[in-house]
Amino acid sequence: MRKVSLGVVLLGLACAGLALVIALDRRGTPQQAGTVTDAARSTETVAARAARQRAAGAPATKQILFGDVHAHTTFSMDAFAWSLPMLGGEGTHPPADACDYARYVAGLDFWALTDHAESLTPRHWRMIKDTVRACNAAAGDPANPDLVTFLGWEWTQMGNTRASHYGHRNVFLLHTGEDRVPARPIAADGVAFRAMRNDPLNAFQKYIGPYLVDFDNRQRQVDLQHKQADLRSWPVCEQGRPVRELPADCLEVAATPADLFDKLADWGFPAMVVPHGTTWGFYTPPGYDWAKQVTPAQHDPESQRLIEVFSGHGNAEEYREWRAVEFDGQGNPVCPEPTADYLPSCHRAGEIIRSRCDDPASDDCERRVHEAEQNYLAAGRAGHLTVPGVTPDDWLDAGQCRDCYLPPLNHRPGGSVQYILAKRNFEATDEDGDPFGYRFGFIGSSDNHNARPGNGFKERDRAVVTDTYGARSGIAQDQFVDAAKPDPDQRWSQPHELGASRYSFLQVNESERQASFFYSGGLMAVHSAGRDREAIWEAIRRREVYATSGDRMLLWFDLRNAPGGPRPMGGEATMTDAPRFRVRAVGAFEQKPGCPEDVVRTIGAERLAKLSGGECYHPSDRRRPIERIEVVRIRPQIAAGEPVAELIDDPWRVHDCPADGGGCAFTFSDPGFTAGGRETLYYVRALQAPTPTINADGLRCEYDDSGRCVAVDVCYGDPRTDADDDCTAPARERAWSSPIYVHHGG
Repeated sequence: MRKVSLGVVLLGLACAGLALVIALDRRGTPQQAGTVTDAARSTETVAARAARQRAAGAPATKQILFGDVHAHTTFSMDAFAWSLPMLGGEGTHPPADACDYARYVAGLDFWALTDHAESLTPRHWRMIKDTVRACNAAAGDPANPDLVTFLGWEWTQMGNTRASHYGHRNVFLLHTGEDRVPARPIAADGVAFRAMRNDPLNAFQKYIGPYLVDFDNRQRQVDLQHKQADLRSWPVCEQGRPVRELPADCLEVAATPADLFDKLADWGFPAMVVPHGTTWGFYTPPGYDWAKQVTPAQHDPESQRLIEVFSGHGNAEEYREWRAVEFDGQGNPVCPEPTADYLPSCHRAGEIIRSRCDDPASDDCERRVHEAEQNYLAAGRAGHLTVPGVTPDDWLDAGQCRDCYLPPLNHRPGGSVQYILAKRNFEATDEDGDPFGYRFGFIGSSDNHNARPGNGFKERDRAVVTDTYGARSGIAQDQFVDAAKPDPDQRWSQPHELGASRYSFLQVNESERQASFFYSGGLMAVHSAGRDREAIWEAIRRREVYATSGDRMLLWFDLRNAPGGPRPMGGEATMTDAPRFRVRAVGAFEQKPGCPEDVVRTIGAERLAKLSGGECYHPSDRRRPIERIEVVRIRPQIAAGEPVAELIDDPWRVHDCPADGGGCAFTFSDPGFTAGGRETLYYVRALQAPTPTINADGLRCEYDDSGRCVAVDVCYGDPRTDADDDCTAPARERAWSSPIYVHHGG
């Protein structure tokens, strides 16, 4: 009895001890913003940038400045989750890290901090504002700063259906003073907002899970739970009231772009609103079409002047005629047939099921194939979960754009920039009385979630410079893999309701295949009359901007014979004569390893190792050659139903360049414009000679003799792909000018 009593006592003590450990571990660590390094880059470094541009032929009146207005820190919920060691993350990177990275590592001229508003509490917003002001205070002379930092956020709208989906937009503000910015960021009231406030864990997962999944780093998991609980504790602001009458301690939301524009107009502060990820199938429903947003109600011409054409999540430029889903005359979804250019994922789901039939040619098998296709379509972007027991390899290259430059996962051409620019709404008019349509300037961004704005300067260290992540344990893998759980009694397709999914967010969005479509990120360039905040803002407002895939190419594009004088990229003109254009491009500098000496002296090797693994933007004196320049011409619709594919000439002109690295220039005109009698827009792409690029070969298909993809080699974010494998392949880094919009005077 004494032994039994002693055992009971020891068991009780052990349980009490475990309870105490759990109680201590459950104390989450509140997030902090970090401390900005209070030292500007040297004036010699800043002056050298302008001198190098003048040496390349830049005019003295303007300089090209490079920036990134789409960057996240681990204040964003998804970024915090991806930073967990169990997903291969390297730890938290708060806003101060982003400032130091932009200034010292990337050597940017400007940037914007745009964490997901759906993740931010009033406390986060105060810390973000303080960090942005500290970053600007360290920039030196306000008239000639080394770095301009804009305050902003991301409005992260997601819908599970085509009808409810509008997509993401970045918002950034001209001013940073307390009396000149909104009291709260404005979140999107949708799937993302509700998911971030949701508490999906049961008691066992919440209290015991961190010990089983990753014991050594259990506190990090508890901190994520604490961040979610903190977000849930704040009330949502009352709808319908003027924004200045709302309490400071609530979370403000807008359900649609129209609601967002109304709230920004109510505040009355200068702001830019930038759509992005418009073709990214990671979160965009199959068959999505931007056409429903071609309406004045979902637009503000003063603030929504730019669109993101490229980011670390892929290229949104290119239109294709194929679709992931088609619809019959009654609006019912139909699985498209495969073509030489595209394998619909719904069709691949049917073929996987066919391979499991005892008699693939039987009527019963055909029924199961059709059922699999319909189940896939009904599940939306979670269609891959309707087929049990598959791996990412089984899907081959289904759903992917085979001939796009660095495409996003599951490219949605109905949201492509070319499609958006070609569409017109003939039941509404713009401010000039013409059928309503969009006239955007083009930018590139990183969309990086590790506080690394402007990270596309070197194609190395995939896990550092991209958003790559992946499970590092068997238990974590259960919450990560793309496949539906195998069931020995079930080999046929099963329905899956996306809105009531029992799977994690990572599983629903094909995170395993997504790893093959993360890139190092793009950049925005502006032709600015000065380095100060107002000069940069004015260049943005007039759309005199261009995008790059990460390399800092120099690009000029002008309409030479416009009435009243030349128009630069982003400009508009009305004329009847054939427009004449001039374009000039100079390649980016090749990079040296490591970091510049002045950077190492200022912040030290240890700080650099945390920020970037010890690599920085470090230009040599040698420029990469421009291989060719392509001209794209788009003639927006002049009648409802006019086929969009026939209106996009890509490429319309191609100019081959000398291989001497000295740049490339040529002039061209459009003699057909006069007789065409319609508005036409023109933009150019400058392509460098091929260089190794992370994930340039996507899923790395193996092809048979007929050119069909018969096997893939997914570039995983977990140990299935070697940590030293950057998955590089040759690709042509490029720059996209903003279009010049030429209206026909006749």
